[in-house]
Amino acid sequence: MAMQSLIPAGDFRSRYAADTTIFPTATSRNLAFLAVVVLCGAPFVLTQYWLSLLIQIGYMAIAALGLNLLVGFTGQISIGHAAFFGFGAFTSAYLSSKLGVPVFFAIPLAGVVTALVGLVFGLPAARLKGLYLAIATLAAQYILLDFFARAEWFTGGVVPATAAPFSLFGWVIRGDHNYLYVVLAYLVLSYLLVTNLLRSRDGRALVAIRDHYLSAEMMGINLTKYRTLAFGLAALFAGVAGALYAHYQEVVSNEGFGIDRSILFLAIVIIGGLGSVMGTLMGTVFMVLLPEAMEWLTSAVSGSALDRALDLGTNISFLREIAIGLVIVLFLLFEPDGLAHRWRQIKAYWKLYPFSY
Repeated sequence: MAMQSLIPAGDFRSRYAADTTIFPTATSRNLAFLAVVVLCGAPFVLTQYWLSLLIQIGYMAIAALGLNLLVGFTGQISIGHAAFFGFGAFTSAYLSSKLGVPVFFAIPLAGVVTALVGLVFGLPAARLKGLYLAIATLAAQYILLDFFARAEWFTGGVVPATAAPFSLFGWVIRGDHNYLYVVLAYLVLSYLLVTNLLRSRDGRALVAIRDHYLSAEMMGINLTKYRTLAFGLAALFAGVAGALYAHYQEVVSNEGFGIDRSILFLAIVIIGGLGSVMGTLMGTVFMVLLPEAMEWLTSAVSGSALDRALDLGTNISFLREIAIGLVIVLFLLFEPDGLAHRWRQIKAYWKLYPFSY
C-alpha cells in the first residue's frame, strides 16, 4: 500500500502556470530541442533537393501559422491569405533593391507593412462573419492581385521584381545550405511568439471569440478590436514568410500568389488541425511532401506494365493533381480534426499501454 501511494494515478496540474506552459513535459521540450539540432546539421548530410523542400516547408509553415491564428484560434475565415504573402514578398524586394534597406531589416519591415495592410482589410471584415466574411477576404485577394499587376513601380508589372540576397554584416548568404539557417531561425522565433501570445490575455481573448463571441462580448472583450488584430497578425506572419520566399528565389512574379495558393494555405490549416500550433507544422510538411510523393509515384508508373495495361499514356501527368485533391477530400472526411488530433491519440495510446482502453 505504501508503494502504491507513491505512484501517481494521473497527470494532474495544480497550478495555472503549468497548464499554460509551452512544453507540457520535459520529453517534449527535449525532443523539440533535438529536432532543431538535427535540422542545423541537415545541410551537411542532405542534398540540395531535400534542403529546398525544408526551406519551402519553413516559409510555408510561417505563413500557415498566421492563417491558423486567424481561422483556428479566432474562428474567422480567410481565402485571400496568399495576397498578403505576395505583398510581403514584393515589399521586402522593394525595400532591399530600390531603397537599399539591408535584407536583415527588410524582412521584418515587410511583415510590419503587410500587417498594416491586413489591418485595413480587417476593419470591414471585423463586422462580418460566415459567407460574407469569405467573400470580403476573396475581394481583398483580387484587389491586391490587381494592385500587383498595375503598380509597376512596386512590383515591376510584367517584369518580375528582383530581391537582393540575404546578407548579414556584409556576409551574403546564398545557396540552400546557408539559407536553411535563416528560415529555421525565423520559423522557431515565429512559433515561439505565437505560442507565448496564446498564453497571454490577448491570446485568451482570441480563443474566447472563437468559442462563443456573444459570451466573450458580455465579458468585456472588444470584438472589433480583436478580430481586426487577428487579421493584422495573420498578415504579419504572411508578410514575413513572403519576404523569406522572395529573398530565397531572388525573383518575385505576381503569378504565384493566386487563389490556388490561398486554398493551399487553408488546406494546410485544416489538415494539420484548427487551433493547433504543432498541427500547422505537421500540415505544412504533409502538403509540401504530398505533391513530391505523387510525382515519385507517377514517375515510377510511367512506362511500366501498369501504364501500358491501363493505356494511360500522356494522361499520367494529370494523376498527380487528381490524387492530391482526392487525398485532401478523404482526409477531411475521415480525419476532420487534423493530424494534431491523431498525434495526441497516438501519444495517449502508448502512454496508457497496455491499458489504453
